[in-house]
Amino acid sequence: MKDKFQGLWPAMLTPVSENGEPAFDQLEKLVELLIGQNLDGLYILGSTGQGVLFMEEQRKKVTEVVSEVTAGRVPVIVQVGSLTTDESIRLAKHAKTCKVDGISSVGPIYFSGNTESALEHYKNIATATDLPFFPYQLGDNSMGDTTAFVKKVMQIPNVTGMKLTTNQLLEISLIHNYAGDKLKLFSGSDELFCHASLCGTVGAIGTFYNLWGVECKLVQNAFTNGDYMLAKEFMLAFQKTIQLVLPNIWPFLRKAMLLKYNIDIGRTKAPLGNTQSKWDEQTVIGIMETLELITAQRSQEIKVS
Repeated sequence: MKDKFQGLWPAMLTPVSENGEPAFDQLEKLVELLIGQNLDGLYILGSTGQGVLFMEEQRKKVTEVVSEVTAGRVPVIVQVGSLTTDESIRLAKHAKTCKVDGISSVGPIYFSGNTESALEHYKNIATATDLPFFPYQLGDNSMGDTTAFVKKVMQIPNVTGMKLTTNQLLEISLIHNYAGDKLKLFSGSDELFCHASLCGTVGAIGTFYNLWGVECKLVQNAFTNGDYMLAKEFMLAFQKTIQLVLPNIWPFLRKAMLLKYNIDIGRTKAPLGNTQSKWDEQTVIGIMETLELITAQRSQEIKVS
């Protein structure tokens, strides 16, 4: 268990069919792809996986399919947060029956309340099973005083770590310096996965690892082993790329995944992405090639050695 939760985890996309249902044939292909790339785990039905936009039974079926396809080859964390605590608890209990490795949850949605409300929500989900639990913090929307919040989080049974989607690196450091090795922290900001490791994270969970998991894992390993120059060059280009595609991220990912892996992730669940523009094929190819060239030489060196 100590080493299970670490490394690079795609916040896995959930392919969607034209009728808005999960596209399970494409989902199975995506799971096999990511396992074949030797990524360290799968985080499913989070923001990237559009989890909260699916019906409860659809989410359960996605969890079942991912669990069946992975068959224990990589660890899986299921994001079970939903509009109500009761539904989140049902999803958590279902995830337990699928023999996944952990569960996670966003804070209260829409009726967000306050810090105490978030903690109560987490406690009820975390104690519904004995699975390792990872609160998913989007920025500082429910933390308030960071140290005081983390102290209370650590008192919740089964809390094993946190997913921290924040650009505030000092906030990550504060949590790590307070919790030490008692919390396994994952960075949720793709553009800072190397930076966050200097602040105490054990790994990263992110959207773009669906597309560039191999490249990002190579850079993560190189950085850990002291190759600052490769990490600097890649991270600056990665940040530039993310900034470029974010305004129309969903059509970009659909086009890029289809071109690179022949996997169609389909459309988003409206209203998500309902005003975004399609990408020209050659533009997407150019973006991918520019970023991938940075790691191509290092990848070849590794193969030779």
